[in-house]
Parts: sequence; C-alpha cells; structure tokens
Amino acid sequence: MNLTNWRDVTVWKGIPFAADTSGENRFRPPQNVTSWNTTFDARDYGYSCPSSGTTYATIGEDCLNVNVWSAANSTNDRLPVVMWSYPAGGSNADPRFDGGGMADKGVVFVNYNYRTGPTGWLVSPELTKENLASIGLNSSGNYGMLDQFAALQWVRDNIASFGGDPDHITVMGKIVGAIIQSGLRDPHDPSATELAEGYQTYDVAEAYGVSFMESVNCSTIACMRSLPMETLDTSELGGTAGASFKATLDYYCMPDTYLNTLKLGLAHDVPILTGNTKDESGASYGLNITFAQYLKDLNSTYEGDFVDQFLKAYPANDSLTASAAENAQYTDRSTVGTQFWANYWMRNRTSSVWTYLWDHAPPGQTAGAAHMTEIQYTQNNLYNVYYGQWEDDDYQISTRMNSYWVNFIKFGNPNGKQLPKWDNVASNTTTTQELGNGWGPRILAHVNQIDLFKSWFATLPAI
Repeated sequence: MNLTNWRDVTVWKGIPFAADTSGENRFRPPQNVTSWNTTFDARDYGYSCPSSGTTYATIGEDCLNVNVWSAANSTNDRLPVVMWSYPAGGSNADPRFDGGGMADKGVVFVNYNYRTGPTGWLVSPELTKENLASIGLNSSGNYGMLDQFAALQWVRDNIASFGGDPDHITVMGKIVGAIIQSGLRDPHDPSATELAEGYQTYDVAEAYGVSFMESVNCSTIACMRSLPMETLDTSELGGTAGASFKATLDYYCMPDTYLNTLKLGLAHDVPILTGNTKDESGASYGLNITFAQYLKDLNSTYEGDFVDQFLKAYPANDSLTASAAENAQYTDRSTVGTQFWANYWMRNRTSSVWTYLWDHAPPGQTAGAAHMTEIQYTQNNLYNVYYGQWEDDDYQISTRMNSYWVNFIKFGNPNGKQLPKWDNVASNTTTTQELGNGWGPRILAHVNQIDLFKSWFATLPAI
C-alpha cells in the first residue's frame, strides 16, 4: 500500500470540541463541552452530524468532534497545522479525508464535523428573537459556520498538545467545506451561487425556514427541537432540504456581501491556493450532445447577442464539435471566473494567489477528472481510497500534488525543489497551472473568449 518508510503517525479520533447539539442545543450556537478528568478513548470516530448521509460512522447530534493526525515526537515540535472542512453531506470519518498521508510529511492534520442541512442553517423569526435575547445577535442560522469557528478555536487552544503550532494554521476544504474561506469565482458568475461562497439573503433564508417548519408540521422552535432527528432529513421537501439550506448573509458570521468582501478588503491578507476540476461545473466527461441541444443550452444560459457571440467563440456544427464546444465553454468559465476572482482579491492585498485546473481521471470510474477527484491525491492517501486499481502514474501524481500542498501549508507557497514551477497569479495572468496529466502553465482561454466572459459577467448581478 506504498506505506513503507513512513513516519510513526498517531491519530486521535472523536475528540469533542463542543457539546451535544440535540434537544435544547438544537438550532443554537455551539455550546462549551463539559471537561473531563479521565482518560478519553480516542480510538474510534465519533458521531457524524445529521444530513451527512454517511455510512462511515453512526449519525447523531452529539457530533461536534475532531480527529487529529500527527507525527510529532513531542509537544515542542510545533509543526504546521492544516484543518480540513468536508463538503455538504460529508463526515470527518470519510476515508478520503484520512490525514495520515499529510501527517507523514510533517503536518498536523485536523478534520472535524460541523452541522449542515436544517440543523446547520435554519433561519426563523423565533430563533432570531431567541438569539437577540440570549447573546445579543439579531439573526439566526449559520450554526454550521459557528461550528467551524468553534473548531478553529479548539485547535488554537489545544493543538500544541499534539505537537502542532497554534500560530501556523492553514484552513482548506471543498465546496461548502470552504465556506470559511474566501471563494472561488468572479462574484458575477452565476455558478458562484452554487459553490463554496454561495449564500442566501436573510429574507430568502427566513422564508425557506418557515416553509420547512410547515413541512414538518411545526409552528414553534420548541416543536422543532422535540422532533426526532430523522424527521428533519425526511420532510416532504425531501432531498432538496439539505441542498437548499446554506449560509445566510447575517452581517455577523458573514460581514458583508461576497462582492463587498472582495472590494473592501474585509478578508484576511493571506496566501490562497484554489482551483477547479476539468469535468464539473457543467463540463461532463464523455459528453455526447447534438448541435441542436448545444444551441438550446446556449439560449438557456445567455440572452440577446451573447448567444451568437458565444457560438462564435465556441463554434460547432455537429454532435462531436458541439460536445467539445460545450465542455470547453464551461471549463473556461471556471478558470476565467477564478482568475477574475483573484483580480478582485489582489486589489487590497499583498499575499499571493495560486490557481490550478485538475485534469487527471482516476482509474476505475467513468466521470473523468470530476468533482473532488483531486482530493485524495493532494492528501497523499491513495492507500485509503480505491476507485479501482491504482497505477504507477497515480502514485507519482499523488506524490507531486501532495508536495505542492504540503509546501503551501508549511511556507505559504506551493513551489519547492524538484517540482515544476507554479506561477502565482498577476492581474494580467492568462494562464492557470495544469495539474494531473501535465504540469505547467495552461491558458485560461483565448483572449477573445476571456474578453467575452468579462463582458457577460459585467451584465449580471453580483452576489
């Protein structure tokens, strides 16, 4: 399993960083956990949170716990720390998020659970009144984000005991798991509302919360707190419930709109590494559509003259060229949108940004370089995740990918010895770093295509 010559890595599992979230603590900010003076059994994963849908651990509301992987020899080592946030429907027991591979490289790896779905994001007028009376907060919802803040505080307070440096913490995640990070796309890109920085305005979130309560036959929060946990995930709103609950613009956890956060420089001035995978956000591996379907998709996405302009920029005349054109258009929107985001980010900051496009398809699956397929490579844990039979190339790719990520965690820069150079983003950058099947600069898109996206984004409302 390619684990020879590894360091001795110790993992502590299921350590609570906040109290049980059931009963009166449901729909409340994370509460302090009661301390203990006996030996804690950290051999097994703790509960995973409701709405996770995981099969890797038992689901329960006493779920706010962390796992820590460390190869430190003593508490004085002060190794750099990385915290991993899973996407919606995730769990810190997922084998894809095992931290042994990172710990082997001299990084203390922490992953944690946080609430998603209704228990993580429900907004209601009654909850807002409750929060105003108890903690002076004139809003509700965002409990999942408050969980993330509490986990970070736990790491700051305790990670030195595991050989980590509380003053050297990197946060990383995927999609909703990156909610405590800065974002990924131009704030005018309509795809941005579906990604990590997607959120709802307070009035929209409150209306949805009221509708959800009606769907489970509750008119009060006391009723909601009395319901079985399973009912919250099986209301008549069905599978849409978990996906429709998301962060809320409350001007507390989220201090301003996404656009204003970028324009006003409200986010911390820290190095950023972010990117995209080739076969997602509209692009599909093995796509096979007709030219007529391509035209239909263009007309449903763009309006007015933009339909003809995008057809000219991404031409097609049959099924083969239509499929390639549609995929190219969506992939370019991802990479160009990320570049435009980086331009916003760098206006008020001096720290560097590195972007990438992952294009390697793991063996044993048919979705290509799809959503999240780069994660196990970056975390050096192919030993724990199997799509099929890993090939020698996969291990080589993982070694290189993980080296970039570990360098970024340790030094704030992915570059290092024996690695292809990875250029940071500049305002006039027209490339991103290809990772996977190639290693080096890859053009974002042709200049006319970049200009077209810029013109189109400018006509759209910002989030």
